[in-house]
Amino acid sequence: MEARVISLSEHGHDMTAETLFKAILPEGQSKLRVDDIYAALRVCGLERTDKRIKETMRNIRLLPRTAELDLEAFTKVLAPENATVIARGVAGDFIIPNFVSFRQRLSRIFREVEHNREGKVADYIPQLARVEPDLWGMGVCTVDGQQFSMGDNDETFCAQSCCKPISYAVALDRLGRDKVHKHVGREPSGRGFNELTLDENGLPHNPMINAGAIMTSSLIRPELPLADRFDHVMQTWRKLCGGKRAGFDNSVFLSERDNADRNFALAYMMREQGAFPKDTDLLQTLDFYFQQCSITVDVRQMAVLAATLANGGVCPVTNQRVLTSETVKDCLSLMYSCGMYDFSGEYAFTVGIPAKSGVSGALFMVVPGICGFALYSPRLDALGNSVRGVDFSKRLVDTFAFHTYAGMVDDHGLIDPRKPQVERDADEVAYMCAAASKGDLGELRRLVAAGVDPSSADYDGRTALHLAACSGQEEALRYLLTVCEDCSPKDRWGHTPLDEARGGGHGGAAELLEASGK
Repeated sequence: MEARVISLSEHGHDMTAETLFKAILPEGQSKLRVDDIYAALRVCGLERTDKRIKETMRNIRLLPRTAELDLEAFTKVLAPENATVIARGVAGDFIIPNFVSFRQRLSRIFREVEHNREGKVADYIPQLARVEPDLWGMGVCTVDGQQFSMGDNDETFCAQSCCKPISYAVALDRLGRDKVHKHVGREPSGRGFNELTLDENGLPHNPMINAGAIMTSSLIRPELPLADRFDHVMQTWRKLCGGKRAGFDNSVFLSERDNADRNFALAYMMREQGAFPKDTDLLQTLDFYFQQCSITVDVRQMAVLAATLANGGVCPVTNQRVLTSETVKDCLSLMYSCGMYDFSGEYAFTVGIPAKSGVSGALFMVVPGICGFALYSPRLDALGNSVRGVDFSKRLVDTFAFHTYAGMVDDHGLIDPRKPQVERDADEVAYMCAAASKGDLGELRRLVAAGVDPSSADYDGRTALHLAACSGQEEALRYLLTVCEDCSPKDRWGHTPLDEARGGGHGGAAELLEASGK
């Protein structure tokens, strides 16, 4: 039969169904099992529930679990409209090509943080005080829709303050920056999230604190009845979460409204200052705000929401534009500076990722252009942030080059998951050899401390010892001789470092190598 072509022209090449079949086929087999297809999807990070492959998944579910597919049967199962995304995943053409390794490292961080039982649950809202304190869930979604979650990943929780960036984005998307910021500032307050304070213009400091979120709520479709306004916000949440409907916790809503003296005080203070738009219904606005705080999701939904922001407003699992890129840019800017209550400055300094937390224990992070994370752990620190969430965040940027300014620092100990392992290994060898050839002892020490093997060789079999020897870099050579197990490695032409030193006329380097005795 003629192999059907799967178009990947936007990525510069085409793949046939036969090529994809062979790429998935386990070694030694002539036919694919259903589990082989599921395993291939899991390896590249595609969920079976991903809407972009739903037709293919439907075809597979019609097969017996024991079915074996030859090329012709596989081609019939593979829906043409799903072929591109599956082929891209299998070919390693997603933003994180080695998703298995990425997942393993996240799992390790998750398990390390699980032992942290500091903090306590929020107790000023009775319903939140009753939550199991040791719940712990994590979800991640990339801008290519690769997904992974673990722990209590199906436990739903209230968004609480995590609704604030979304409320701001909904208002901003409809009204624009100038109209929204006539009523709310964009500076960190340096005060508690529910502090009775306004800026010098009588406006709430920013949309990420209670006063600011109450204000942005007043700007969302005020011409509609409250039920329709809430439906509008819920539809936005659904789109941000990849089409999965968000829930609503009525008991939390009622509890929050009954214990909202501070929020009522903030609203009346803003009305006294003339901050609200004309004819704002204050009580309705407060109810609307409490409703948004009571929206419920799980970490998988919130991770997709975060990835939608990371993807400039386009949901990666539906390819639907939900917010404009300008709105997302402004939203992420304020999340970066104001998203973690009055820990925001410290979080921006140590973690360096736009994030928003809520007193339910929720926290979501946005790594622009790469992925979004969602974390849930109800134990809070004194500032209202999830203790485990902050701990996970810090360990994350100690492992991956996700800090906003990580690219400005030449730290080879940080992993860029966008690079395949073979490329990362080649870079490390290149850095090591370059430092040796220049005699940069400080860089050599740092690379070794970061875990780079000083004996690693490039494509031609040349090591840092070869480069230090042929350049006569005696100080570098002296150090390398103390950390390399093999001091006489041969390159592809059979040359050792000693050969290089002698050939270059570097007598001192040759003497060091001869005296090493290794």
